[in-house]
Amino acid sequence: MGLDKPYKDIPGTIIFDAEQSRKGYHLNQFCMSLMKAENRERFKADQRAYLDQWPMTEEQKQAVLDMDLNRAMALGGNIYFLAKIGATHGKSFQQMAGSMTGMNEDEYRAMMIRGGRSIEGNLRIGEDGDAQARHQPQGQAGRKAS
Repeated sequence: MGLDKPYKDIPGTIIFDAEQSRKGYHLNQFCMSLMKAENRERFKADQRAYLDQWPMTEEQKQAVLDMDLNRAMALGGNIYFLAKIGATHGKSFQQMAGSMTGMNEDEYRAMMIRGGRSIEGNLRIGEDGDAQARHQPQGQAGRKAS
């Protein structure tokens, strides 16, 4: 019997719990491999070939190739590990976070300085706030079929 997870009803939020950790183990190990310069070079030289050395799902590999961080998180990626992909491509964490919200870096920074997103319409899935999946840029990552 699974654990009750009331946090699953918070739009735009993926909690990295034990289930997510198990699902994304190989994806996160791939990300950690990018800490070594020689692995970053191999990955940049032929991303597909490097990814194919890891026992990840095809969907996880495609999320990496597409730089679809929302999807990668839904598939078990931990944002702190996924940040290594962005760094490999020369992106700051702020640029990556902005891409996950459909904002450019300046828009994202301004939103965060203003205090982040409003809770209005974002308390539960199905409301009409800006954090709802249908308002997100990367193909409604939380709704894609597995």
